[in-house]
Amino acid sequence: MKLFRLTLVNYLLGNEDMHLKNFSLITRDDKIELSPAYDVINTTIALANPQEEIALPLMSKKRKLDHFNLIDYFGRNRLKLTDLAIKTVLEKIESAFDLWMQLIHRSFLNPELKDKYLKLVEAGKTALWTNT
Repeated sequence: MKLFRLTLVNYLLGNEDMHLKNFSLITRDDKIELSPAYDVINTTIALANPQEEIALPLMSKKRKLDHFNLIDYFGRNRLKLTDLAIKTVLEKIESAFDLWMQLIHRSFLNPELKDKYLKLVEAGKTALWTNT
């Protein structure tokens, strides 16, 4: 669930730099788990002509991802998450959207970058919650 949530958040954030070196495993009490997230930034708004949506391909795609690629294929098929687990992750992310938008509005980004960021998050939200 943690990998699924992190992947969705990176997608929504526009973090095109989410490559394998930005994922680590740690051992705690003889249990191997995904480390806390790091190097999580929006690269898309800073690039003049972004080429990707994510660095690691899903179904051989790095762009124009949708509900099927992210939820059905990655969450259900590859990670073998239950419908309840997927619903829980999506609800947690969705519950943060209002605060997320407020933080973007209050950020020190210039108006053009704020607008790009807001549009990116809205487009990602639409892609995730629109079952095609």
